[in-house]
Amino acid sequence: MRVVLAEDLFLLRDGLVRLLEAYGFKIAAAVASGPELTRALAEERPDVAVVDVRLPPSFTDEGLQCALAARRATPGLPVLVLSQHVEQLYARELLADGSGGVGYLLKDRVFDAEQFVDAVRRVAAGGTAMDPQVISQLLTRREKDRPMARLTPREREVMELMAQGRSNTAIAERLTVTERAITKHTSNIFVKLGLPVSDDDNRRVLAVLAYLDRG
Repeated sequence: MRVVLAEDLFLLRDGLVRLLEAYGFKIAAAVASGPELTRALAEERPDVAVVDVRLPPSFTDEGLQCALAARRATPGLPVLVLSQHVEQLYARELLADGSGGVGYLLKDRVFDAEQFVDAVRRVAAGGTAMDPQVISQLLTRREKDRPMARLTPREREVMELMAQGRSNTAIAERLTVTERAITKHTSNIFVKLGLPVSDDDNRRVLAVLAYLDRG
């Protein structure tokens, strides 16, 4: 699996390169700035891009804007964003096209190699890997929205875990309930949100995230 990595801090970039290579990924390019990222994404056409939000020269949202431009040029290009902060606007932009293969992780909340590598693989496969804090803030943003208000506290818990990319089995284990109970909760969620029920975990997660991004 070929990866383009963008991180301006040398030690962190080098560490990520070594980590990904240790798990069998091929680093197509490891860059430190927005212009370099733009060129690498256009030339390498990677299986997934791992991108820091803030890159030179602007140190604002350079990394994400480069990734978004690449997704417009290559719809569905998998992008996993790394950030120090929960920035709702960035998350909304990333989710806006609803084509899948997106992730948003907070650097200081990636606690082990397996967690990070699993997120990269999930995004590369067209799935979603969102940090719980990002999801929580997106949900809070829509707290007063009437469809969201219809969800029970338990259904909100289930939807947050779905958005992280967890399967029904994993959600049931996390909440210490039966898988049948989770299936019922997910069915209720889609009915209340006016979204079609699907057995496909990725489509299901993306539908929820697309709903959160509306408006």
